[in-house]
Amino acid sequence: MKLNKGVFLDRDGVINRPVIVDGKPYPARTVADFEILPGVKQACSDLKKAGYLLVVVTNQPDVGRGTLKKEVVEAIHETMMQHLPIDRVEVCYHAGAEFGEKCDCRKPQPGMLFAAAKVLAIDLSRSFMIGDRLRDIECGRNAGCRTIFIDWNYEEKLKHQPDHTVSDLLEAAKLIETLVIHDAPLGGEGR
Repeated sequence: MKLNKGVFLDRDGVINRPVIVDGKPYPARTVADFEILPGVKQACSDLKKAGYLLVVVTNQPDVGRGTLKKEVVEAIHETMMQHLPIDRVEVCYHAGAEFGEKCDCRKPQPGMLFAAAKVLAIDLSRSFMIGDRLRDIECGRNAGCRTIFIDWNYEEKLKHQPDHTVSDLLEAAKLIETLVIHDAPLGGEGR
């Protein structure tokens, strides 16, 4: 059985505009604050036409920390799914190890990618992880995907260089379309 290829997308900063406070990105807190970034609809459409399954993988630790209701996150995802051809959404609601809640799904752990890959029969070695934070790039590396970093110039340093760096999701989609990844081993710029 031939496995599918996928593009795993972080949510805040990749799909929607993050809230920036002191040089750090934060998620939308309401459906009204959820603003899909320019070019995202076109990028998702192009990736689907190229045969990729699209999976949003997002840490939402504010739910586990009690500062954001799960229903709000679910309403945001419902809105997102109405506008974009997303095949699956994986969410980690855990507060994080620093709050005494360790898990294998919170990025940079690859648990969400492994879970989606199992359900959707995705070959991770033929797939991409696109994110705007260190934890996204580490997650993709930990899962065996190629990594694409959207550089928003946050005040956060990367631990490892991504395979590719772009300015937005539309540029990432165009890059993916130009790459020949059929059964080629991983190893782009940075590895």
